[in-house]
Amino acid sequence: MDKLRVAVVGVGYLGRFHAQKYAALPGCTLTAVVDTQQEAGAALAAELGTRYLGDYRELLGQVDAVSVVTPTPTHFELAMAFLQAGAHVLVEKPITETVAQAQQLIAAARQAQRVLQVGHLERFNPAIVAAEPLLHAPRFIECHRLAPFRERGTDVNVVLDLMIHDLDIVQSIVGSGIAHIDAIGTPVFSSEIDIANARIRFDNGCVANATASRVSLKTERKLRIFQDDAYLSLDLQQKLLTVIRKQQVEEGAARLPVSIEEQSFEPGDALRTEIEAFLASCRGERAVVVTGEDGMRALQTAVSITAAVGHAGVLQQ
Repeated sequence: MDKLRVAVVGVGYLGRFHAQKYAALPGCTLTAVVDTQQEAGAALAAELGTRYLGDYRELLGQVDAVSVVTPTPTHFELAMAFLQAGAHVLVEKPITETVAQAQQLIAAARQAQRVLQVGHLERFNPAIVAAEPLLHAPRFIECHRLAPFRERGTDVNVVLDLMIHDLDIVQSIVGSGIAHIDAIGTPVFSSEIDIANARIRFDNGCVANATASRVSLKTERKLRIFQDDAYLSLDLQQKLLTVIRKQQVEEGAARLPVSIEEQSFEPGDALRTEIEAFLASCRGERAVVVTGEDGMRALQTAVSITAAVGHAGVLQQ
């Protein structure tokens, strides 16, 4: 099979890694990197043995697949242009600025019969992958995603920057519509919301409590899932999964009536796995892991939480 011609649009902090992964994979050819910053873009192109372009329009019709790794306000224009030109698109999260834009991208991908994948990287975290078969009707989920303040990412609020990862994971786990959102948040160091908490009640009765902060002194990415038969604790940063289950213990026994199983995973390379999955979908070898619909669902919830913060912390959907 011919190698897929791929490109990366936007080679800042994260886009640089996208380009490096494509360049190292045998099933594709990195034909170009695109960035408005000529010096950085040209330097990366030279490093990876590809060409640099300053205008993405020069690539339209010249590639089979593209990663869009640019600031969120540009996602819609770029992804739409490449879909309409016949390319498969992996667009970083959040998929777009608005739900209406996401709907248009999904429709365009469907019409062009092209893959639209959204870069929710945590779906490829080995702790998440290992936990998925163990999940059965969760009743309560708690998420903490904390990070120190950095200028990068502050073009959107912390809900769209960080919490959206957990919103995607939680909604994929619960598989139910949202009945009610209660949320609170505040700016601290930027003009956008820097710390937020949301309590989400789903139609099936499950409740998720998500906290995201980019003004923390430490980095933490933890997920705790409670269901009738087990409690799962996931450390997404350290790649650890702890499963605690109730078990029968004879009366008078000294030990706790629970079994505790701990698994640790190699750090791996989630971005490489994500890109490999994208390329496999482009070739028709597997279903898309994180679809445009998934990305739109996470965006819709993030927008609703943002609105709830702005309306005295309460929003009835």
